[in-house]
Amino acid sequence: MTLPTTDTTVTYPDGATTSAGTVLHVEALPGGRSAVLLDTTAFHPVDTAWPDQPADRGTLTTPSTGTQAVVEAVTGGIADGRLLLGADLPVRTGTDGWVFVVAHILEGDVPTVGEEARIDVDPDLRRELSAGHTACHLAALALDAALAPAWTKEPPVDALGNPAFDALAIQRSRIEPLGSIDTYRIGKSLRRKGFSPDGLADLAAVADAVNARLAQWLDGGGAVSVERSDSALSARRTWVCELDDGRTDIPCGGTHVRDLAEIGAITCSLTRSQVDGGVEVVMRTVVTPA
Repeated sequence: MTLPTTDTTVTYPDGATTSAGTVLHVEALPGGRSAVLLDTTAFHPVDTAWPDQPADRGTLTTPSTGTQAVVEAVTGGIADGRLLLGADLPVRTGTDGWVFVVAHILEGDVPTVGEEARIDVDPDLRRELSAGHTACHLAALALDAALAPAWTKEPPVDALGNPAFDALAIQRSRIEPLGSIDTYRIGKSLRRKGFSPDGLADLAAVADAVNARLAQWLDGGGAVSVERSDSALSARRTWVCELDDGRTDIPCGGTHVRDLAEIGAITCSLTRSQVDGGVEVVMRTVVTPA
């Protein structure tokens, strides 16, 4: 079968939870599963390079197979006549010479290439993941601001002009429905950049400062959007939020709420543990819907 020669058109950055497209390719996978590629989809897949946001949950409907659950959705890449999916994809999305696609993973019957397909995403899960992702970014910015006095050198800054602790120390990030978990490493590398671990001596005080700033931002409200150069899967996308401290511009491939008014409260907590080579700090963020 012929593989697509252009990226999947994605509509989820604009908040879409339904889409109509054409089946371009179906590829058998181990375990009785198949990967279905469409020209257009509203389904948000797991990104291979930074898999922080889980895939959407939803269905794919075609005339030949009816409505089927999409059991997984992953980013795929095509080069040299081969389709590589998920962890097997050896390059970042956007690498020259590759075509990037959303692979909808099905079990059982598969649709026919060329027929029309409808995507329906679970709107409740999407809404909760979007709230969790927006809160994750806001919490990271608030943490950067709270830790600004702990720097003895001038490191790179974040979207609001504060020392970018989050970007420099982050090890793992996981978006959850109505929340997130972010893990930071404080080791020799971060100290050489000018960060003093004493800034994290009183985690409760840091958490209080983070939560106070989050409450301030939510009280001020602000529009949230995902700006992009075009609708291809590999196009650069930027999370933009209008805060009373200024406008943010953060590269992000996930989904988000459309306005801070959709979030009632954001609460963060911090814990610390000793690990090889330094200290790990985990920030847990919980969203209360408006």
